[in-house]
Amino acid sequence: MTKPAVKKRASIFRFIGETIAELKKVTWLSRREAAYLTALVLIVAIAVGIILGVIDYGFSFLVDKLFIGG
Repeated sequence: MTKPAVKKRASIFRFIGETIAELKKVTWLSRREAAYLTALVLIVAIAVGIILGVIDYGFSFLVDKLFIGG
C-alpha cells in the first residue's frame, strides 16, 4: 500500500523540479518594460471603454426617441 504513495510523491517532486527548470529558461521583462506595457493596456482599456460607452449612450438615446417617443 505504501508503494503508490511513494510513486505519487516522487512524481510531485519531479513535476516541481521540471517547473522550476522551465521558469529559469523564461526571459522575464524588465521592470521598465512591465510598467510600460501595463500603462499601455490601461490606456487602451480606458479608451475602448469610453468608445463603447458613447456608442451605448447613442443607441440608448436612439431607442428612446424612436420607440418610446420621449
